[in-house]
Order: sequence, then C-alpha cells, then structure tokens
Amino acid sequence: MKTKLTQKQIRFQALLLFFITFFLAELCAVFLYQNQLKEAKLKADYTAQTTIGRVKSQLNHYLAESNLMKHMIEAGYTVDDEEFSVLSSLMQDDQNVIKAHELAKDGIVTLIYPMSGNEAALGLNMLEHPARKQEARLAKESGEYTIAGPFELQQGDIGALLFDPIYTTDANGGQTFWGFSILVLDWESFLNEIELDTLEEAGYTYELWKISPATGEHVSIAHSGNSRRSDAMEVLCTVPNDTWHFEIVPKNGWLSPLQVFVSFALGLILSLLTSIGFLQFQMRRYRDEIHAAELEKAVQEAQSANEAKTRFLFNMSHDIRTPMNAIIGFSDLLEKHIDEKDRAVDYIAKIKSSSSFLLSLINYVLEMARIESGKASLKIELGSYSELIHSLNAVFEPSLKSKNLSYLCYNTVEHDAILCDRTKIREILLNIISNSIKYTPEGGKISVKIEETPAPRKGFASYRITVKDNGIGMSKEYLPHIFEEFTREHSSTESHITGTGLGLPIVKSLVNLMGGTIDVESELGAGTITTVCLTFGLPTEEQLAAHQHKDEILGQFYLGNCLSNLFHNPHHLMANRDPGYCPRNAAMLDMQIAGANAGECHFDNSIPLLHQGRFWLLS
Repeated sequence: MKTKLTQKQIRFQALLLFFITFFLAELCAVFLYQNQLKEAKLKADYTAQTTIGRVKSQLNHYLAESNLMKHMIEAGYTVDDEEFSVLSSLMQDDQNVIKAHELAKDGIVTLIYPMSGNEAALGLNMLEHPARKQEARLAKESGEYTIAGPFELQQGDIGALLFDPIYTTDANGGQTFWGFSILVLDWESFLNEIELDTLEEAGYTYELWKISPATGEHVSIAHSGNSRRSDAMEVLCTVPNDTWHFEIVPKNGWLSPLQVFVSFALGLILSLLTSIGFLQFQMRRYRDEIHAAELEKAVQEAQSANEAKTRFLFNMSHDIRTPMNAIIGFSDLLEKHIDEKDRAVDYIAKIKSSSSFLLSLINYVLEMARIESGKASLKIELGSYSELIHSLNAVFEPSLKSKNLSYLCYNTVEHDAILCDRTKIREILLNIISNSIKYTPEGGKISVKIEETPAPRKGFASYRITVKDNGIGMSKEYLPHIFEEFTREHSSTESHITGTGLGLPIVKSLVNLMGGTIDVESELGAGTITTVCLTFGLPTEEQLAAHQHKDEILGQFYLGNCLSNLFHNPHHLMANRDPGYCPRNAAMLDMQIAGANAGECHFDNSIPLLHQGRFWLLS
C-alpha cells in the first residue's frame, strides 16, 4: 500500500484549512456585523428623527403662540402696553422656555413682556444689530418665520430669537412691513424641553449644527461633550427659514473594539481547532496507512523469504543430491571392483572430486548464510595488491596449465599498500577469476587489470579491477539474474561444467559490504568482462614502512622460488616497464630448459626480472 499524502503535504493542507476557516469565520462575522450595523443605524436614525420631531413640535408650538399677536396687528388692531402684557402673559409656558415676548415696530423693540430683567433689549434695532440682522432681514424679505441664535442675549444669558414678520394691508391691497413679533427663548430650557440629554444617557454622541448665513461657517447649536466623529450619521432638520444638521453616533462606535476583538479571537480559535483536528485526523490516517504499508511489506517480505527458502532448499537439495549420488554410486562400484586397481583408482578420484564439490557447496551455503544474517564484518588490516597478485598466480597456475590458457595480469596502481580485508578481497577475485578459467575453453585468454582511479577524498584510494576472458559468455536474457542464488546459464549446464550458482551472489554481497560496485558485461560465445570498483583507506607512514619491509622479504623469497622452478617447470615471465601494457611495449623474458639434462637457462640480462615489485605470469 502506498500512502497518498506525505507528512509535509498534510501539514500544508492543515495550514491551508486554517486560513480558509479563519477567512470564512471572519466573513461570517463581517456579515453579522453588517446586519448589526444596519440595525444600529436604523435605531440611531429613529432616535434622531424622534429628536428632530420634538424640535419641530416645540417650534411650531411657539409659532402658534406668536400668531395671535401677529394676526391682531395684521387685522389693524392697535395693541397698547396693557393689552400686550395681558396677551403675552397668556403666551408664557410652564417650563419657562419663552423668556420674553417682544414687539419690534420697523424692527426696533418697543414693547417687552416681562419688562423686568429685559430692559436692556428695549430700543434694540434688529435689522441693524450685527448678531441679529442676518436672520431679521431674512425674515423680513421672505415673510417667513425665522429662528436666530443661539447667541448671547442683550439682557444676558444664552437664548434664541424667533422672528415672526408682520405685514399690514392698505386700502389698495398693498402690504407694508410693520415689524416683528419676537419670542425670546431660554436656550437651556429649550434644550431640556427637546430632551437632548437623554441621547447621552442612551449611549449616543450628537451634535446639532447649522451653516452661518453670514460667513458660511459651521456653527454648533448643541452638542455632547465629545468631539465630532467622522463616522456619525447625519439627519437634516428643517426649521423656520433654515436647515439644521443633526449628527448622531454611538459613543463606542457602530462596532465596539471589544466586538472586533471577540470576533477575531473566536475566528482564530475556531480555525486553530479545525486545523488541529484535521491534522490529527490526517496524521492518524497517515500512520495507519504507513503501518498498513509496513505490514503489507512485511507480509510480502515474509512470502518472498518463504519462496526464497523453498527455492533455496529445492536448489540446494538438488545440487547436494548430485554429488551425493555420485559418491554413493562410485562407492558401490568401488566395493564391487576393489580388486581391480585401475578401476578402483578411477572410482576413488571421482569420489574425491564429488566430495570436493559437495564441500565447496556447503562452504558457499554457510558463507551466504553468514552474510545474509548480518554477521559478516570487515577485518581491516594492511594489504598489498602485489601480494594479492602473487597469491592468485600461485593458486591458478595449475588450472591455467591444465587448460593451456593464456593468462595476463598487470598492475598499474600508484598506491600498492591499502587498508582492507585481505581475505574478502582475495575471495572476490578467486571467485571471478575461477569462473573465467572454468568457462573459458582450452587455449583461451584471460586478463586481469588492476588500475587506480581518482579518489573521493584525501587519505583514500579508489581502484578498478577488470577481469576479461574470451570464454563461452552469457546471454543478455540471463545477465539480470547472474547475482541470484543457484542460477546458472543454460550454456554452462549444457556444457557439463560443474558449479554451485552461489559464487557471484557471494561476490556481490562482499562487494556491497565493502561499499563498492560490480558490473558484468557478457556476450554469448564472445566472453565476459567483470568490473569491480572499490575504495580503501591508505596506511600511515609507520604502517607503510612496516609493509615495505615485509614486501622486500616476501619478494626475495618469491624470487628464489621462481628461479628454482625455472629448471623444473618451463614458463614465461613478463615484466612490464610501462603501466599502459600492450604487446608492442612489453618485453618478454623467455627462460627455457636447454635439453634433457636441464641444468642451465639462457635469458637476457638487460631486462629486469621484477619491476617495482610487480610481475605477470604467462603460461
């Protein structure tokens, strides 16, 4: 089972879900706040309209009070001081909003009720007074009821003036400006009457203002203690011959900071809970999928191991049965022909051959079991490629002679001494070269080349070992299976060449254990090229000096053996002066026995027998 998502993808999805959830939560909060804002503004608008309604109601009430005096004068009735006082007293309200009632003939105040406390206003010309003339002239010209103020009254305190222009009609029907009927309002009492203070109690900030007709500036009529707000809602209030502006806004704003913070915090908490829950759920699924995949893999590995075990036992029993049958069969024949020497010797030789094969098979099986169990380890010690070549030549010389094979081995490495597991390297090369000898027909050629390649880092050296032969080779179809246990090419089995099918698997395992690589190229009927690449540590100066001393002793000993063998086993020694060997730059030193009484050899002294401790054996 393959997991669909990685941990990184799951975390990314959880983060994406966090942002999406947070966005949706805040979007819902904005939607709710929009409705809340709409409701708050509707409530504020209703409150403002109610306040404006009270203002208009009060002004209309005062207009009705003033109209009685206005109609009497317009009807031609002359009002004296006593009548004016009586009528004006009837116009006074219980709340004392109307501070005084004045008549201003031709704009000049002539009558005042009550006179007490208002004497300073007597004789005031409304059409010329700087603070009152704009509204007075507007009322005169328009003929409409006009409010002026609030401003400081002539008699003290703050108040507003309601100008009600009076026009009389002559005999010809023409109208002449008579003057004003003026109501003087106590401003504080007026504000109390329209109940503006209740707005603050309801949690609103407000301002009632107008534009000055004289200067065009903003004139505040009434306001709460707070400064003006840019987010205030504005409602127009139409008053006699003017327009007032009423602005209202909740003290804490349409949306309080606490509401914004709570919505943000709730959105954040909801997003975190959602993303964490999703992450935990997905991670649990991921772990379950990993566990299921591991279980499936374990099952497959168990099945593969069981199949491999079955196949291994089948192949091993088959391969063991063959030499065992040979041993049993030839033992029976030996028992029957024990008195016949020639037959007995032949049967004993075949029994020994089958026993050797059986022993090698058992050793291979034990070696594979040790490697696969993980018990195989490297024993690092000082080694030398020259020593390795010496030992290999000694091992393969009989086989090479018996099959009349041409064998060339040359070494071009710069660092001959290395730190390695000498036994395992020797085992690798023994298996590869023995395969070449085994599957190369008589008169064939085998070459072994050891060369140094660029090292990965300081203190190490890399080597490429190439074994090439012109033997029977392998088909391309078989090459992918060469490292499988108990597998052999049909050409080798058909040619009756004995083998266990475990050599190359062991070589592959050992190369892997050393951190190297192995590559096999082969063509049926043309031969095989096996390339092994390995990297080893280099010895210290002290280790190298010790190795050099040992090499000199071994070289002298081996040279003595070679010279001694020249008189009994004729062969050729090749010394290669140039690392890049080819027949044109190679020197051959032929040492042959002179005759039946071999006692002396003839050779060219000009060619050294050994070259830097490196030599090659040809048979």
